[in-house]
Amino acid sequence: MEVLHARCAGLDVHQATVVACVRRATRKAVRRETREFGTSTRELLALGDWLRTHEVTHVLMESTGVYWKPVWHVLAGQFELVLANAMAVRNVPGRKSDVSDAAWLADLLAHGLVRPSFVPDAQTQELRGLTRTRTQLVREHTRHAQRVHKVLEDANLKLATVLSDVFGSAGRVILAALVAGETDPARLAALVTTRVTAPRAALMAALHGTVTDYHRFELRLHLDLMTQLERAIAEVEERITDALASFRLVVERLTTIPGISTTTAHILLAEIGRDMTRFATAGHLVSWAGLCPRLDESAGKRRSVRVRTGGRWLKTALVQAAWAAIKVKGSYLQAQYVRLKSRRGPKKAIVAVAASMLVAAYHMLRDATDYRDLGAHYFDRRDKRRVAARLVRRLNQLGYAVELRSAA
Repeated sequence: MEVLHARCAGLDVHQATVVACVRRATRKAVRRETREFGTSTRELLALGDWLRTHEVTHVLMESTGVYWKPVWHVLAGQFELVLANAMAVRNVPGRKSDVSDAAWLADLLAHGLVRPSFVPDAQTQELRGLTRTRTQLVREHTRHAQRVHKVLEDANLKLATVLSDVFGSAGRVILAALVAGETDPARLAALVTTRVTAPRAALMAALHGTVTDYHRFELRLHLDLMTQLERAIAEVEERITDALASFRLVVERLTTIPGISTTTAHILLAEIGRDMTRFATAGHLVSWAGLCPRLDESAGKRRSVRVRTGGRWLKTALVQAAWAAIKVKGSYLQAQYVRLKSRRGPKKAIVAVAASMLVAAYHMLRDATDYRDLGAHYFDRRDKRRVAARLVRRLNQLGYAVELRSAA
């Protein structure tokens, strides 16, 4: 097998140790040397010096959690670094050890049998960390909001049945009064000064419950945590906005895609970056994001059409945006969803819409162009004969004889 890199190394990275194997190929033989280092900064600098003494040009490591990141940061700029998915570089079963894993990685790299993973630049990595932190904070805020609803139900306060938003201005006033010790339904209803659709009698009936000290403690605890989380989310969003200040026009262009909000645009830029040359085609990007069916065939039969794993942060954001996009009437994305839903079901249809949104974002970022909606009648215009044949077939099933003639 052809050797592409004569002097390379494989790193088996762990939390406290890094096992490095240097592979040097000559005309007569292949020599390997293995050594173990710690993961402190001083040890990683020593690792870099040791690799340079062996004139290593390429280094391969697995994407094991977050343990590979400090090694990458220290060695970046000194060698040609390659990051590989751990699922794609598994060692031979029954021959598993740190030393054999490092040697196996070195052999794969030497023969070019590794598909590199996408590693964004430092600025994009920081932005990715901010957007993911924001997503986690929003999830925590939602969990505490759900706990508040549960406590209200336990106290037999049917506030959610009379208020569209329990945490709106009217709901916040009532919750604050409940925490303070007020239990009289009439007094609680009198605190509502904003417009509420529910009648006053229904509001008082919903506020007649059995509130105990335990309920007040739970409400105060979760409301305080929600306030702290809202403050933290605002700080993170401000930091994200500052980080993308120079790319404001790019964000505004992405928000022209139906369903893409400013928050989703931030996540999109953080996950895939702004340089689309890293992906050969839009299909490569969709595959990396896990929004296309996996390739699983054997004996000429396709065994599975489940979507690929990976890209969970980007995939989740795009699927949520797709549910909003299909509500835009007269749009291409809505027509695509309706067309696929009848044949493939709503779940596969919404994933296809999310993939189409990512393809549009790819071309907009690559070519710096604006979004152009193809319209709801795009599929009809694309294949008139197929549509006509389907309609004729349906009319025949209903008992009508149809003759097609071209209009003048």
